[in-house]
Amino acid sequence: MLNCRILAVTICSLISPGILSADDSWPQFRGPRGDGITDKSLPTRWSAEKNIGWRTRLPGEGWSSPVVSGGRIYLTAAIAKPFNANSVDDVEPEAYSLSMIVIDAKSGVIIKKVEVMEQSTERPAKIHSKNSHASPTPIVDGNRIFVHFGYQGTACLTLDGDVIWTNRDLHFRPTHGNGGSPVLVGNHLIFTCDGDKQPKVVALDASTGQIVWETPRPVEAAKTFSFCTPAVIDVGGNTQVIAPGSDCVLALDPATGEIVWDVRYTGYSVVPKPVYDRGRVYISTGFDSSKMLAIRPSGRGVVTDTHVQWRLSKNVPKTPSMIAHDGLIYSISDNGIAQCVDGESGEVVYQERVGGNFSASPLMAGDHIYYTSERGVTTVIRSGRKFKEVSENEIGERTLASLAVVEDDILLRTSDALYRIGR
Repeated sequence: MLNCRILAVTICSLISPGILSADDSWPQFRGPRGDGITDKSLPTRWSAEKNIGWRTRLPGEGWSSPVVSGGRIYLTAAIAKPFNANSVDDVEPEAYSLSMIVIDAKSGVIIKKVEVMEQSTERPAKIHSKNSHASPTPIVDGNRIFVHFGYQGTACLTLDGDVIWTNRDLHFRPTHGNGGSPVLVGNHLIFTCDGDKQPKVVALDASTGQIVWETPRPVEAAKTFSFCTPAVIDVGGNTQVIAPGSDCVLALDPATGEIVWDVRYTGYSVVPKPVYDRGRVYISTGFDSSKMLAIRPSGRGVVTDTHVQWRLSKNVPKTPSMIAHDGLIYSISDNGIAQCVDGESGEVVYQERVGGNFSASPLMAGDHIYYTSERGVTTVIRSGRKFKEVSENEIGERTLASLAVVEDDILLRTSDALYRIGR
């Protein structure tokens, strides 16, 4: 039987099947629409000492982006804990408290830390040097928040930190750790499980955490690991979940997990989240030789030969996601080449070296685009067909996390702290 708390969130999900977001919220990875775009006017100039509202030192480690709701900021972290509870000095680096951190948005004060689950030595913990044990971004929906730790497990909590349910049944032996964030479609929490011998896309019932469907990847990739966050798009009144992985991108029916269409390619360790603009889906095919594909999402079955409108092979990002807006695709390559591409033709509008290495996905606010390097330098440029740099802003701390927005300010997570950047 459902307990009262589960019944309450079930009723809430029936009333509002999508993500509930107020004007001041940033409810998921890449914002309210999941595309990295906001209409707000944000700061364009700052430094470690200038235009900083507050800096809050964070416990543990994590590259999940912050989410915002109701004047609070939520993020996840993996906090090293004593392996032997009787000895606080005996810290085992593979034992972590996988936690949710709640921060007051106005003051930056940490309100609470909630242990969601424990990652012990019984579950593999080896990760890539550019990963963390808390990389997926949470999702806020009304009075509940979903936190995801990849192969370690998934949970739903109240915004006050009470655990509603956990699911650790989808554990697998990963390559390089966890990565992609989930998406919420109606009452289905959907994410990729690309890292073992049987890669798949999974949907959980958002009210109970029970598995609703599992869709295996229909290809036999040599390297099955990828870390992509799906995108949710509307095609002729029908919702599709676009889920790239190794050697294929799938368009799925979110209700059933049925494959609507798929496109095949050669690529693995796919990270960038797909973007959608003017009837075309844009993806990156990952390593080794990344390509940008423009796909018309109107087909059925395997549509590689019929619905890929164009391919681009140079300066395609392997890690940062792209921005698609007003017929232009903006991207930053991992080694710092800013690129603008015509979305219809695939012709390169410009290529400019920004400098640095990049993992975070860009943010577009009004007519400004924000590219944040791993060194903590954010380069702001003007949108449009001509490259124009507005500013270069250095925090001086390493970061791989994507920017988030609170009110008219920027949230920047570094390896040590969370910053609120204002004017």
